[in-house]
Amino acid sequence: MKRKIITTGDGSKTIQIEEWDEQYHSKHGAVQEAYHVFIKHGLSLFKDSAVSILEIGFGTGLNALITTLEAPKSNLKIQYTGVEAYPVALEEVEQLNYVEQLNAPESKDVFTKMHASVWEEKEYILPEFSLVKKQQDFLDIKDEAAFDLVYFDAFGARVQPELWTETIFTIMYKALRPKGVLVTYAAKGSVRRAMLAVGFTVERLPGPPGKREMLRATKS
Repeated sequence: MKRKIITTGDGSKTIQIEEWDEQYHSKHGAVQEAYHVFIKHGLSLFKDSAVSILEIGFGTGLNALITTLEAPKSNLKIQYTGVEAYPVALEEVEQLNYVEQLNAPESKDVFTKMHASVWEEKEYILPEFSLVKKQQDFLDIKDEAAFDLVYFDAFGARVQPELWTETIFTIMYKALRPKGVLVTYAAKGSVRRAMLAVGFTVERLPGPPGKREMLRATKS
């Protein structure tokens, strides 16, 4: 499928799949969405601890990059696993302006190292931030009670409905530790019902720019 780099509402870039009219991040603002959904309503719940994060849709690496910037503010040691079935090409990564938009020139090497790291191998991107990238289908995840936090950033249900079902949320529920949290930009009623059906406690929260609501699910 044809892909192109577009500029979102906050000036940060993302990748658009033209046939689907679908973007890797919100067209209203890639950086704003990442901060609102995954940091404000996810990572900020943790303080002074080791946190194991699973990202569903590693994609451009934006969520991971922002996590490296925000985790030290709460004295967090991060073990980050990013799952991606179709890795972004390095020539696409080179066109993304996240380091500039985040005003974090010191993170240029971090962002490069993330994308240059070998798939399936754990690598310390920073002393307090390890990364394992896994190239696999989300439905093939077998982890159990391994993660404290899930960044659920899959493509939307409009184009990939199979990623928003009871089947996938059962996998997420099993992968989380007790009281673990899943955050996502999605707010559809069918998604909320699927989460509830597999045992999650689900909250509706104010959404990022361009969306009225988002969901946060906690493993009971």
